[in-house]
Amino acid sequence: MSPSTTEPSGLGQGSPGGGSGRASASGIGIRTASGRDERTHGQLHVYDGDGKGKSQAALGVVLRTIGLGICEQKRTRVLLLRFLKGPGRAYDEDAAIEALQQGFPHLIDQVRTGRGDFFSAEQATRFDRQEAQRGWDIAKGAIASNLYSVVVLDELNPVLDLGLLDREEICRSLAAKPDGMEVICTGRGAPPQLVQLADLHSEMRAHRRHGDAATAAAGLDGIEIYTGEGKGKSTSALGKALQAIGRGISQDKSHRVLILQWLKGGRGYTEDAAIAALRESYPHLVDHLRSGRDAIVWRGQQQPIDYVEAERAWEIARAAISSGLYKTVILDEINPTVDLELLPQEPIVQTLLRKPAETEVILTGRCRNLPAYFDLATVHSEMVCHKHYAERGVDLKRGVDY
Repeated sequence: MSPSTTEPSGLGQGSPGGGSGRASASGIGIRTASGRDERTHGQLHVYDGDGKGKSQAALGVVLRTIGLGICEQKRTRVLLLRFLKGPGRAYDEDAAIEALQQGFPHLIDQVRTGRGDFFSAEQATRFDRQEAQRGWDIAKGAIASNLYSVVVLDELNPVLDLGLLDREEICRSLAAKPDGMEVICTGRGAPPQLVQLADLHSEMRAHRRHGDAATAAAGLDGIEIYTGEGKGKSTSALGKALQAIGRGISQDKSHRVLILQWLKGGRGYTEDAAIAALRESYPHLVDHLRSGRDAIVWRGQQQPIDYVEAERAWEIARAAISSGLYKTVILDEINPTVDLELLPQEPIVQTLLRKPAETEVILTGRCRNLPAYFDLATVHSEMVCHKHYAERGVDLKRGVDY
């Protein structure tokens, strides 16, 4: 079960998905964001696991929430509280977040706590415990204030796993959060108490990680794949885009980013407004294109326009990757597009094999049969759904799920 930019709220076994789709015994469906109902009750989200994509998924939600505030002028505000990410270390997304803060200071607050290096429980110092407590005091006050529609507690899970905060106190406070507030906790080692309390638990499971010896021998550097039944695939891709835009703003003005999305025609996607705002401020850094019908695409019931739209986006993607003009190319929901046989695999394989070394390509979406290009990835994270509020019939929410 898994929303992504609009990931499905009710899926059959083996269904790929990207849009808010519904699957039945007759096939696979992708549905776009427009015209959806949404929930008013806030949920507690937990992203954990040893795979890549946890903090990226949180950043993707930040992008959507800001977009909702921009495009609909709703009372929506996000707090991004980042544990274990002190000012002693720079992160790729910092510049993009700061740019959004400057443009829309009423929509986002950010706090960083901790030190910039890694440490074990045995290496934890008094400073580490004080910084963890400072971060939690800020979070607790923000949650109690009910001033935020979304509170992201990035890397809270490892803080709890390291024993720097009282797990029982954290869970009691999160259980008493305001009814309409979404809270997102990320990082490895989520404690059982938090997982039990969560409305959504998505594990990022690593099939291949950058730096592994086997990966170095088998994969091409700069290819990342996010797949699986769990929530977080397109959301992680949006977070990855935010990181790449940040690199372009702060480090390398030639770091252009292209976001291509399949099976997501129509309107209603909240991240569009935030991406457009970044494009307005930095027009040479980011391009964004959606393709597909504003409708469900069923296996066995594909229409000619589905093939045309899929091929149109792929031709743009192939040219962008091959040219080397973009240093980050996001191919969102290309996996289910291939699985639905709207695109052949071989041109994708050949394009990835020939891509410039400095170009990073991110491919997302679930699929029933793994395409051949999965073998080329240096990072392959599977989003495994352990718990999802959609299973209880809870609607998806604009600014969080799509």
